[in-house]
Order: sequence, then structure tokens, then C-alpha cells
Amino acid sequence: MIRPRAARATPDDRATFKSRSLPWLFLAPTMLILAVFSYLPAVQTLRLAAFRANIILGTEQFTGLGNFADLLSSPAYRQVALQTLIFAVLTVSIGLTLALILAWMASRVRRGQRYYHLLLIYPYALSPAIAGTLWLFLFNPEIGVVNQLLRSSFGIAPRWLDNPLLAFGLVTVAAIWKGLGYNIVFYLAALQNVPGDVLEAAEIDGASGAQKFWKVVFPLLTPMTFFLVFTSVVSALFDSFALTDVLTRGGPFYNHAGITTFLTYQLYQDGFVNFKTGAAAAQAALLLLLIAAITFLQFRVGEKQVHYGA
Repeated sequence: MIRPRAARATPDDRATFKSRSLPWLFLAPTMLILAVFSYLPAVQTLRLAAFRANIILGTEQFTGLGNFADLLSSPAYRQVALQTLIFAVLTVSIGLTLALILAWMASRVRRGQRYYHLLLIYPYALSPAIAGTLWLFLFNPEIGVVNQLLRSSFGIAPRWLDNPLLAFGLVTVAAIWKGLGYNIVFYLAALQNVPGDVLEAAEIDGASGAQKFWKVVFPLLTPMTFFLVFTSVVSALFDSFALTDVLTRGGPFYNHAGITTFLTYQLYQDGFVNFKTGAAAAQAALLLLLIAAITFLQFRVGEKQVHYGA
């Protein structure tokens, strides 16, 4: 028996609300939660940025742009901003490159593919605090597995968390490892959507493996790369807090500030350790402007390099 095909829905067949107030009634709970937990704190933060405030003493003194001027003229804050920039560039560039290579290799595995994918994605399932604790035990100078291997093989036992360069490198590598699974998941999904006929055409034309990847596959992955660059930058700016807090607590001290003190950790230190609420609010406002600027530049410049479709 041949069943009749279902008629395609037309704009007139779509569900509509008879009352204009009914959709707003459905949206009210969500809007209320957003207003209380997102919009109101954001407005309060912007207001506090104009005051020299202390949440413990309950004092507020209007300074206008004084907090911003103090931050931008502070050598310590400029060092923290530079460290954050270097950290973000390293984690995004190295992290996405490794994720793309591993996803490409994993997509070509046929036997035991699911287990291989699971092992690659597993680090992202760990919370940042647990991941930081694992790295802390691995690189412990006295009982860490890494130093035990180095001591038995080469007779050295570096003080990973005491040396500024080693500490910065350790936090950077840990952040790359932590975010690797997230990037691999999206790259695997993108690779599965690469048209097979395009790859076959490249093989018929005599393209080598490297040419097929860079000339055919990679341009088709640019939309996903465009998305992952933005998410990785946001992750580098915000998700590094737990790793830094567990591994180094912002130290060791170097020049004007801790070598692993990044913008979010500096904000935490000023707001919840030193109780400089006004300065912390100003830092939050600057961080918001930074994210907005990065987003604008990415969509204005980066999108020109994105190729949609085969």
C-alpha cells in the first residue's frame, strides 16, 4: 500500500499565538532569571567601576574613570595583560593545530575508532580543578611521576612551580591538554561532513595526501575553525582560572606580578582577596571590552577567510 506523502508546511500552517501577550508570558520566567543573575549584576559591576569601593568596609568613593586610569598606568596590570595575551595566543594556536592533526588521524582509523575517540575526548570531561590537581601531582618536584622519570633517566629534578618560565609553560601545556578534547569533537564532526566526491576528485587529479588535506579538506574546515578560534580565546581568558589557582595560585612572582597571574585571576585577587571591589569591577569592564573587540575583529577580518560549501 502506497501512503500519501505528507504535505509540506506553509507559513500559514505554522502555530501562531492568538494573543500578543502570551509569548511574553512564556518568556517571563527566563527573562526574570536572566535579569536577576546576569543583567542586574552586570549593571552593578559597571556602576562599581566608577567607585573606589571596599565590600568588607562597605565604603564607596566616586572616582569616575580613576580606577581605569590606575589600572592602565599600573606596571603590574600591564604585565598581567601581556602574560594573558601570550598565554591566549599559545593555547589557541597550539591547541587548534594539535586538535586538527589528531582529529584528522582519528577520522582515518577504522578499527576501534570509538575507543580511540573516547580517549582523545576524555580530558575535556574532567573539571578544571581535577585536571589541575592531576597535573600538580604529576609535576610535584619530590613525589611527581615526571620528576621520578627525569631523575632516574637524566639525574635532574626541575622545580616546575618555582621557576617562572617552567611554571608558565606548565600552565600553558595543561590548558592546551584540557581543551584538546572539545576542539577534537568539533573537528571530527566537521571532517565527517567533508563530501567524499570532492576527495575522490582530488585523488583522480593526482593530489598527494598533504595537498588533499591543505587544498581541499582544510578550506572546508574554515567555518569550524572560525568558531573554535572564538571559543578557544574565551576559554583561554576565563577557563584558565581553576588550573592557575590549583597549580600555581598565580605565582611564582616575576618582575611586578605573578608569572601565571592572568586577567581573570588578577580580578579574583583584587575582588575577593584584597577586597578592592571598585578595581575588580573596572577590570571586569575592561575584560568585557576586550571580548567585544576580539569578537568584532574576528567577524570583520576572520570571516573573510571562511569558505562555506564545497
